Amino acid sequence: MTKRKSSAHKGNRSFVVRLSISSDELLKIYRDGAREVIARSLDGVRVRFPANALQKYIGHDGVYGQFTLIINDANKLLELRRDGD
Repeated sequence: MTKRKSSAHKGNRSFVVRLSISSDELLKIYRDGAREVIARSLDGVRVRFPANALQKYIGHDGVYGQFTLIINDANKLLELRRDGD
């Protein structure tokens, strides 16, 4: 019988952020070519994610609400969802 080495897998992490980005701010972000949004989670962690992840949540007023980000152990965004949707 041989023993298998177990690989330590950190798994996915989630962060909750509240976003309040007006349509004017969003226009500036996209016009200036920004590729990332930086936000602080409710527990104080600074997170960054691709700006294009917000596209499906943009309304005529901008992007508002509480969102959950799911990030893998390589810090890649797996999912962004608006809480309560």
